[in-house]
Amino acid sequence: MKLFKVDAFTDKPFGGNPAAVCLLAQSKSEAWMQSIAQEMNLAETAFIYPVIDGGYNLRWFTPTVEVDLCGHATLATAHVLWEISYLTAHEEVRFHTKSGLLTAKRKENWIELNFPAEPAQEAEVPAGLVEALKVKPLFVGKNRFDYIVEVESEEVVRNLQPDLKLLATVPARGIIVTSASADPAYDFVSRFFGPASGIDEDPVTGSAHCCLGPYWQQKLNKNTFTAFQASKRGGIVKVKVSDDRVFLTGQAVIILRGELVV
Repeated sequence: MKLFKVDAFTDKPFGGNPAAVCLLAQSKSEAWMQSIAQEMNLAETAFIYPVIDGGYNLRWFTPTVEVDLCGHATLATAHVLWEISYLTAHEEVRFHTKSGLLTAKRKENWIELNFPAEPAQEAEVPAGLVEALKVKPLFVGKNRFDYIVEVESEEVVRNLQPDLKLLATVPARGIIVTSASADPAYDFVSRFFGPASGIDEDPVTGSAHCCLGPYWQQKLNKNTFTAFQASKRGGIVKVKVSDDRVFLTGQAVIILRGELVV
């Protein structure tokens, strides 16, 4: 069983968001996959095995739970399949997941993911959210995964030091905090906190942009964006909203290749 560590949404090693990718010949038990993900101790570990139609079954696990959608680990997995020549550069990757069929295409040195849009609806502020973030929100919304919180400036986003223990009591996979960008190179910035899912802060969260894209589409009256996730590692995500789909484009770098012997 081949195992890779990949930095996603970056073109340089040690940037973006690291993910593990495990290539299987066939399905393994959830308990086994969860144990490997705990051992890898990354935001997500992706597990894939081939299926009849020529695509792959794809599942994602944090160190503590399985998740239904993950962008950076999908990007990392597609990158691995092309880099080790499981697929030619011109072949589209088809992933069967708990969020339906996802695809990936190479566009020169970039990879474009076709994901479902996950728009948020305005929601009541849950107990503990404001106290944990220590901010005054301009908007609070929720989709099937996360809360999204808009704050007044990029400075507020970058300076957040949330109470992670209290934030873990908020009933959601994670909390997206966003604002318009102060840098004209980007349309908006964000950070993602998921202590309830075993991730205090995720460096670059592809699936969060399935919510951020539709949100900023309404705010800015445009469909294409260049976004920056302002974590310590940081990462760039190109976003295009088209009806009920969101196209996420990024780059990736393999930094470790190994073999799983258990």
